[in-house]
Amino acid sequence: MSSETTPDPLEHAIVRSGGLDTLLRDLTDRAVEAVPGAAACSITVRRGDRLLTLAGSGGLPSGLDLRQYENGTGPCVTAAETGTEQYAPDLTVEPRWPSYTPYALSVGVRCVLAVPLAVAGGAHAALNFYGLGPGALGAGREAARAFATRAEDAVDVALRVEHERAGAPDVRAALLSRSVIDQAIGILMAQERVDAQRALERLRRVSQHRNTKLRDLASDLVSRVAGDGARAPQGPRAPRGRER
Repeated sequence: MSSETTPDPLEHAIVRSGGLDTLLRDLTDRAVEAVPGAAACSITVRRGDRLLTLAGSGGLPSGLDLRQYENGTGPCVTAAETGTEQYAPDLTVEPRWPSYTPYALSVGVRCVLAVPLAVAGGAHAALNFYGLGPGALGAGREAARAFATRAEDAVDVALRVEHERAGAPDVRAALLSRSVIDQAIGILMAQERVDAQRALERLRRVSQHRNTKLRDLASDLVSRVAGDGARAPQGPRAPRGRER
């Protein structure tokens, strides 16, 4: 598609953002596409004194993670709590989690890979991949690790926005802080698969084109992802043809 018809990535991200849940579900769906052998993916995080699934891809049986949290054992739990990657190529012969493997096998999962996520504040988190055949994820382990590195930015944004939303009655006011530009950069890195410098350049370019302060533009993007209001109409696009 030519640059004359392609929306600027930042404008596209602003318009399509439907909240943190949408952003993270999209992230897990992308993970399934990016990792060979993955049939489903989920994000485990610790919130307070319990683990929970922050988001899951389409086709993910809810009990795959929940059974682990209830029993306090399983590949996702171990990866999140210890920061050590867990790989079970064939659950039919896996001895580590006897209270979990029967359920996973009952819903058709034969192979599990859980990659720890390094998120801000020392929070426990993991990106979990599920395969349907023995050894299904073996060839995709490097791709899973690479994707997990990119996913850390989006999970950081989600946890920080949730914390700010819980601690302030006005979410928009809470987002107008020194961290808002970093949060917007993290969103663009996750959504558009670019590095931090590229994401910042996009923010600056659109800020100049729209004659809007960089912090205000970043706040607009982050608040849309946080889901604190109705989606506004699309504004003017950034100058075209400058980015490949």
